[in-house]
Amino acid sequence: MADETEPEPTEEKKKGGKKGLIIGLLGALLLGGGGFYATYAGMILGPAAAPSNHGESDLPPLPEIAFIALDPMVISLGSAASSKFLRFSAQLDVDPASEEAVQMMLPRIVDVLNTYLRAVSEDELGKPAALERLRAQMLRRIQVVTEQGQVKDLLITEFVLG
Repeated sequence: MADETEPEPTEEKKKGGKKGLIIGLLGALLLGGGGFYATYAGMILGPAAAPSNHGESDLPPLPEIAFIALDPMVISLGSAASSKFLRFSAQLDVDPASEEAVQMMLPRIVDVLNTYLRAVSEDELGKPAALERLRAQMLRRIQVVTEQGQVKDLLITEFVLG
């Protein structure tokens, strides 16, 4: 009876250990994902919901904005260009207090844009980053023509080579 040895673990015990580990890992992932979602969605640790006052929102009010639409422009690109014209239209994002003053300056703004776009080569217009660069150049020229802070942005609504 002294020769008793411990029985070797069978394959079933080894499989059961791996199976339990996998189930434990899956459970931890599911609980972690559920906790993340609940926190992200504001279900837990989020701000307490205040009772609604007949549809009023807790969001801060949007700032006042004003847009001035520029008339569409068709700019000739010259006889050597493969595209014969550029059709361009945009809107100006202006300070609401300056809307009337900017409206009065529209002829100068259109002149500056027309002059600048006429001077741009067709090769420059075809580059991938051209629109962003042209937008920045045009906005700067508009801001020079108008007073400081009147025009906040230039929003290009149409830019078609034809």
